[in-house]
Amino acid sequence: MAGVKARSVIVYSVLRLLAFLVPFGIMMLFPIMREFYWLSAIFAALIGLSLSLLFLRAPLDDVTAGLADRRARRTEHLDADAEDAANDAVSRSTGDDTDAAGPGTTAGPAAR
Repeated sequence: MAGVKARSVIVYSVLRLLAFLVPFGIMMLFPIMREFYWLSAIFAALIGLSLSLLFLRAPLDDVTAGLADRRARRTEHLDADAEDAANDAVSRSTGDDTDAAGPGTTAGPAAR
């Protein structure tokens, strides 16, 4: 998690868990909700989702920005490696060494 700050991921995860567990715990205090615990879990999930959409926008933005940066850096490296491999394969298959001769010169049979 080099690109993503571990602190922001942990903070967001803990706040999301609290957004679910606190309403669930409050609802479990009522006797009727103890009998229908699955209904309490559904209501707590809906309440937690609503709370996180309303109040946890900044931590979510931090986490997603870090993930996007990490993904962009990984893609840049993969693209550069793939491009180098493709150039090497083309130069090996044609037998040209145009890169070795330098820019503006031709090292192939046409230069003779």
